[in-house]
Amino acid sequence: MMQLYVFAGAPGCANSTLLNGMSFVEGWEQNFFISKWSMHQLLIECPSIYELMACPNFHWQHIPVLELWRERLHSDGKSHVILESYPPCDSVEILKQALLNNKLNYDGEELPLPFNSEILEWANKTQEILSSAKLPSGVKFYNIYGTNLQTPHSICYGNADKPVSDLHELRYLQPRFVCVDGDGTVPVESAKADGFIAEERVGIPGEHRGILCEPHLFRILKHWLRAGDPDPFYNPVNDYVILPTAFEIESHTEKGIVVTSLKEEWEIISNDQDGQSNTGDKMSLSSISVSQEGANKSHSEAHATVFVHPGSDGKQHIELNALSVSVDAS
Repeated sequence: MMQLYVFAGAPGCANSTLLNGMSFVEGWEQNFFISKWSMHQLLIECPSIYELMACPNFHWQHIPVLELWRERLHSDGKSHVILESYPPCDSVEILKQALLNNKLNYDGEELPLPFNSEILEWANKTQEILSSAKLPSGVKFYNIYGTNLQTPHSICYGNADKPVSDLHELRYLQPRFVCVDGDGTVPVESAKADGFIAEERVGIPGEHRGILCEPHLFRILKHWLRAGDPDPFYNPVNDYVILPTAFEIESHTEKGIVVTSLKEEWEIISNDQDGQSNTGDKMSLSSISVSQEGANKSHSEAHATVFVHPGSDGKQHIELNALSVSVDAS
């Protein structure tokens, strides 16, 4: 079994959609698709949008919030603009008030479309069922999720200069998103919140739907399903194939002095999305030396050098040379 979606929700997008609708295209292309406001009127009665709201019982590392700049009258008689933050359990009441007078005009008749508390109750029950679900014994679970894109997490309406004076105005205000890492729709934290013990979890740079066309994804699936001729050296996390090509080790001891030499070589195979090699065209050299004084005047030193050779045809040669000397004065 492989999981590609979420259990903890897409909090930023869900709240914005309930208040302001959703548009999947920009510019002139919007003329060929359903309008943002019409999408809003459809989704407000759609159970799935309520299920995608931030789960109030999930133990968030970073709690998603609904923020409002509000003007409040203090006890001194003066008004002050403050930023109010509402976590998932408290933001529901704000959504209810904002959508209290929401209506749909159909054939000259106005139909009320408020925030649907009954659907929210069903959605919460669904989340409870999903959060308590267990996999049958013998079923392995794998998790793939999208990364490297700014993803709405929390949402803010108004600002210090123009605070929100009436919650009913939220439907017509443009929100500001606080973003985190994700696939542009679902944050990484949500995408990993399945509650299962996964055999492996791998993040792939890519967009929510576009990730399904990523070559990296198909290489991972082939590796996990053992389709074709599996490569035992393939690493699905970094999408590399590391082939050991040589290994030599020698050790000599004489008069309390131990000298050990090591030589190891690998080939790293990795292509970018365009099929072109992403390895460098210049040799690089790195080295490190360490020493340690032991008891009874014993002493050890080690030196290692790594050569990274220029890449060719998607392959890059790595060479490691190491030498250690230990002196036992006892």
